[in-house]
Amino acid sequence: MAQAGIADDKLRMVIIGAGRVGTTTAYAALLTGVADEITMVDAERERAEGEAMDLIHGLPFMPPAEVHAGGYDACANADLIVLTAGAPRQQGDSRLDLARRNLDLLAAVAPQVAAENPDALLLIVSNPVDLITLAVRRLLGFRPERVIGTGTVLDSARLRAVLARHFQVDARSVHSYILGEHGDSQFPAWSLARIGGATLDSFARAAGREWGPEVRERLAAEVRQAGAEVIRRKGGTHFAIGLATARLARALLHDERSVHTVSTELVGEMGLRDVALSLPCVLGRAGRITLLPLDLDDVERRALDASADLLRSAWGEAGGDGVAWRRTAGA
Repeated sequence: MAQAGIADDKLRMVIIGAGRVGTTTAYAALLTGVADEITMVDAERERAEGEAMDLIHGLPFMPPAEVHAGGYDACANADLIVLTAGAPRQQGDSRLDLARRNLDLLAAVAPQVAAENPDALLLIVSNPVDLITLAVRRLLGFRPERVIGTGTVLDSARLRAVLARHFQVDARSVHSYILGEHGDSQFPAWSLARIGGATLDSFARAAGREWGPEVRERLAAEVRQAGAEVIRRKGGTHFAIGLATARLARALLHDERSVHTVSTELVGEMGLRDVALSLPCVLGRAGRITLLPLDLDDVERRALDASADLLRSAWGEAGGDGVAWRRTAGA
């Protein structure tokens, strides 16, 4: 989106939040040539300026791009706005602990973005991402397909990695999804997983690898606990989620129409409503273009419904309805 009266084909991305996740996202996006112009916005303006300066000094080693620090007015010309603002998850945090800290913050930030760009395409990274995605969508009244959460993109990548290690194959040949919540109620859709087109059961038999309920549960638990284990060891996560966010930004900005397990509000898809969670979606410049119809088995279908129920409950307990109310009240 160019300035009024100025026609150009630059791809502009604004990142709200110049913390570790926001700056790592900018770094990954610059390394991979995702955008022509990246603007960092933060409540601490000097922090955003310092991060922008540091990135600018590295531009000779990266594809051509511009990097700026700015205010919310930069959103007016953005093709994609990435929201990473919020308190990071701490060791021992529950979903509700984090939700209560961040829902009110995003309720203050999101309207400033929308005031500058009422047609914005939003990519939500702030956690708990499913609740924040739903809150921002309802707060602003944007169409659900225009508000995308990073969801289980990273969880799905972790699943591919552990499956690749277990079966001793290249992770790029593994196709598998973590669905539902980006959190404890997430689940792997084993019935949909493939290695080079083969089901995991058939590949295990052909390769002589151990495969059964105990192995599946062990690998699923490893994926589910991965974020907490990183936080326990180093205090936070930012490299992998920064890479994942930059990957989603490329899909959206470059109209790739590639499939990713992102979080969006459901309005009847898969029989679900009043919840945002992750299912495989085709992404492009319009945001969520298509939500893939899935033929889940009975166990997976129950897991999806249970994840939706848990998120609806967490939404109410965290005061999500109060966030939605602010838009109606004009507060």
